[in-house]
Amino acid sequence: MHEEKKIVKIIEELTVYFFALGADRMESKICRDGDRAVISFCANYSPEEEHRLKQLDKYLNGPKTDGIEDMYWELAGSGEPGETSQLLLVGMMIDRAEIRMEGGYVSMELYKEA
Repeated sequence: MHEEKKIVKIIEELTVYFFALGADRMESKICRDGDRAVISFCANYSPEEEHRLKQLDKYLNGPKTDGIEDMYWELAGSGEPGETSQLLLVGMMIDRAEIRMEGGYVSMELYKEA
């Protein structure tokens, strides 16, 4: 259940982050195939918060350090809602992210190998 708890924390962090950006519509989906999980997440946001999304790709696709994920995932949820530091934690917990922004919505596919 260790890997499943990490996936739950990722979705929790994204949900809290987008609530802080004024989201009132969010969807998440998890697809597991063996040791691989794909987390799909879609949310709207308040137009005046769009500037906070400009670096989303950098936070989620930043450099990873092997072995550090196990230390970081337990920190998830400890910051203030909407802090980019929480997105950096999510970025350390996933292998890569595909992000699309269109029409006031952000859609993401987050890939995580166990």
